[in-house]
Amino acid sequence: MNIGVLGATGVIGSRIVAEAVERGHQVTAFTSDAARVPADPGAVTWRVVDVLDVASVIGAIGGLDVVVSALNAGRDIPETIANAHVFPDTARVLLEALESHPSTRLIVIGGAGSLEVRPGLQVVDVEGFAEGLPEALGVPAEYVKPVLAGREALGLYRLSNRNWTYLSPSAGRVEPGGRTGRFRIGGDQLLVREDGTSDISAEDLAVAVIDESELPRYVQRRFTVGY
Repeated sequence: MNIGVLGATGVIGSRIVAEAVERGHQVTAFTSDAARVPADPGAVTWRVVDVLDVASVIGAIGGLDVVVSALNAGRDIPETIANAHVFPDTARVLLEALESHPSTRLIVIGGAGSLEVRPGLQVVDVEGFAEGLPEALGVPAEYVKPVLAGREALGLYRLSNRNWTYLSPSAGRVEPGGRTGRFRIGGDQLLVREDGTSDISAEDLAVAVIDESELPRYVQRRFTVGY
């Protein structure tokens, strides 16, 4: 299978690249910064792409069976907050680009804010959510902006007829933590342990992404994974 990964130099994207290579897939890794292409690419093909330019994306994803978007809005918290618009903006670009590649499947790594804590109540809409971000995730209350932008992006995918899947990880920060291959899978409801924690490692999130690439179960749907 030919798999492309947007945001391939990030914490999540790099793990997805590694997982796909380990399973024997042909992998194209995309970055917006040529300086971040490794000197020794190994089995991976690297390409530079502008994810906010439709023509650039159309040219980049030709021939791919699956495109995984592990894009973020910046390398630090202030940058992510300032560039929150990137999530819906790239959603529009990717959906338009897929009109030229209707057989290509898109898997988007999104956020947990739009998951439900109970029917009809999403995480981001819980009273005091923004105010609780510093304690819960170690980020400022303004981080609610990219959370809301992620929800907007999901809405755009849901209104489309493209071959998309949206993966919301658990509510904790996704960080390196080892590959276990053991986690729970859900739909639109937040997965929480008995002790109230909600998390998934970047490595196990990558497992879930490649599992879904190989055996599609959530076409034109969102799903979540967590311990």
